[in-house]
Amino acid sequence: MPKFVVAGWCPSAWQPMLAGDGWIMRVRPRLARLTATQVGGLCTASRHFGNGLIDLTSRANLQIRGVRQDGVRDLLERLVELDLVDRNPELEARRAILVAPEWRAGDDSEAIIDAFALRLPELPALPGKFGFAVDAGIAPSLTQDSADVRIERSSDGGLILRADGRKTGMPVTRDTAVDAMIALARWFVATGGNAAGRMVRHRVPLPAELSGQGRPAPARAAVIPGNRAYGLPFGRVEAPALAALMNSSGGEALRITPWHIVILENGVPGDVPGLTRDPAEPTMRASACPGAPACPQATVATRALASRLAPHVAGRLHVSGCAKGCAHPGMADVTLTGRDGRFDLARAARAGESPERLGLSSREILAHFGVE
Repeated sequence: MPKFVVAGWCPSAWQPMLAGDGWIMRVRPRLARLTATQVGGLCTASRHFGNGLIDLTSRANLQIRGVRQDGVRDLLERLVELDLVDRNPELEARRAILVAPEWRAGDDSEAIIDAFALRLPELPALPGKFGFAVDAGIAPSLTQDSADVRIERSSDGGLILRADGRKTGMPVTRDTAVDAMIALARWFVATGGNAAGRMVRHRVPLPAELSGQGRPAPARAAVIPGNRAYGLPFGRVEAPALAALMNSSGGEALRITPWHIVILENGVPGDVPGLTRDPAEPTMRASACPGAPACPQATVATRALASRLAPHVAGRLHVSGCAKGCAHPGMADVTLTGRDGRFDLARAARAGESPERLGLSSREILAHFGVE
């Protein structure tokens, strides 16, 4: 079994994580939205204090990479000034809130998140990867994305609170949703959920007051590249490219999604090097972590191989630097897991699961898929 370390928490601005290319600092934009001023400030700070690389995570967060040790404190202060990070580290740690990017001003999603933000101090101490999702658009779009407590549009058009892993949930309204979210989080902690870490692994039966028979409405398709939706291959963008998008388009803001896509608010969309609006772009069907040497737990380079291989793989490709599978925790049609400087190949599997071939080099993998 490959050896790796599971941190049990995600980096934040107040609690950065050291990687092979420097410190990683995470930004959780409020309502998954950055104004043009915030985008410009973030990009400038990324280049000044880091290596100019920005990653978009599966929780619709942004990660500034390559931050120098002597720049961590100054970068943190700049992010606070931009209103991208809370000045209170305890409140910042509780802002693990995923929102469907199609929200509109004054709708249920905005109202619930604004109300929830005011009541974050009422939450108990939760595991580092525990999170909330507000998926209250015309139909859910975050059902496949990581969250433990979900507010969703129900099949009857109302709203439900659903504990992740349960098929049904209790009816709520925009006025009662926050009370229910906090109550479910408190129940999770009180019944030993912190030991499980995530709601889906906490199989204690829900109490009657937090359960119900409401079913989520059929999920809507996730956003794909096109027009105002820009794809970030492997979730990464260089700061100048992101700044150029805002400067050239005249857009008001960017919406951040958990699907390696940013959505331009208003403005005039156009092509930007490093971003794609092609819905058929093969790399948007591929997941690959930063790999070696950027990640100290990876023993293989990942993204160059994934880029070459993606056009030749039907379905989803996942190239993981180790068995943790950070870039894509779910199953992929083709999964390559790094181990001792080589790759194990599996199909219809997660990273680290039983492979059909062991110890392949990059050249052998390319040959296996007919790539010259």
